Amino acid sequence: MWTAADAIFTDTAVLQGNFKTRHPECHSLADMGEKVGGVALKELIGFLYLVAYILCTGSGIVGLSVGFNALSDHAACTVWWSFISFVIITAAASVRTLRNIGWLTWVGFFSIFIAILVVVIGVTLRDRPAAAPQEGDYELGYYAIAYPSFVAGMTATATIFVSSAGTSAFLPVISEMRNPRDYKKSLYICMGLVLAMYLSFSLVVYRWCGQWVANPSLGSAGGTLKKVAYGIALIGLIVSGCLYQHVAAKYLFVRILRGTKHLQANTVTHWVTWLGCSISLGIVAFILAEAIAIFNYLIALTGSICFAPMAISIPGVLWLYDFSSYRKGSLWQKAQYGFHCFLIVLGLFICIGGTYSTVLSIKAAYASGEIGSAFSCADNSGTVG
Repeated sequence: MWTAADAIFTDTAVLQGNFKTRHPECHSLADMGEKVGGVALKELIGFLYLVAYILCTGSGIVGLSVGFNALSDHAACTVWWSFISFVIITAAASVRTLRNIGWLTWVGFFSIFIAILVVVIGVTLRDRPAAAPQEGDYELGYYAIAYPSFVAGMTATATIFVSSAGTSAFLPVISEMRNPRDYKKSLYICMGLVLAMYLSFSLVVYRWCGQWVANPSLGSAGGTLKKVAYGIALIGLIVSGCLYQHVAAKYLFVRILRGTKHLQANTVTHWVTWLGCSISLGIVAFILAEAIAIFNYLIALTGSICFAPMAISIPGVLWLYDFSSYRKGSLWQKAQYGFHCFLIVLGLFICIGGTYSTVLSIKAAYASGEIGSAFSCADNSGTVG
């Protein structure tokens, strides 16, 4: 699944880059949407873009609250940890420009990478998985080919798709590259590394834990290494949540003040609007994080509602706009035309099917007690039974 998803998103990222080359006036996916579908498609893409990053911010709040719970042995109500996470992320995201602190993204990346590596190595050193029965026989429950229900399969698919679906964020970078022709080279390296890390880490953990992967997964190597991992990952969780919220706030801020003197001028209106955008989006993300307090389901919603159409369907539409004549061309051209029509259908299928399945999964989680209630004080780190 990861290999197929990575291949699809690499291809659609190339499609977006090629479209930008042919239409250099387009700087974002929303601009491209306006080019091929008018204002209506531009506004739809802008809405999906905003929702995607709000949901990502919410997942960052959940992830950070899990870290605080794990490090403190659930010393306080989870709602308080979530609120503290919201305050930290919103304060960091409200910095007007992140241009001069881009190095923080590297710090965040390496902190998450090292934290995961600690767990991956840790699971190989245990006699049995931390979440498995600690006495008696147990089964790892390997499945070379699994046969999940439609709901479980679509929810998992939507979750996996998020891993490499943020290709629309690559577009503004092209304009800032010294040599935009290096875009494809950079893309292939990036997506190749993403695939290699996801496959290597996940396969090692699955080999040693099987069905006993802990929830959250950073607890799979036991309580001590869970604290070590979250201690290392804390800065990465803050940085990722901050970046998601900052990008969403910046988009909304520009849309509100575009065409006015306040967009660039250091006025009261400028700052009130900016802080209002950042704080209000943070509040929405906090509410979503408390309403859907399981990280995987927030990620699945993001993948199905937002990234499936943005990263799969829209690139197919872009290609059809430039190569509509292929519908009546040679056999090879017709095959290409059919493939890009398939991308549009695939994105819509994952969007509708994934959203439906995730909503049912959330409903089932509330019914089973996996999610206690909205704004619950229950431990979400698996530290306290």
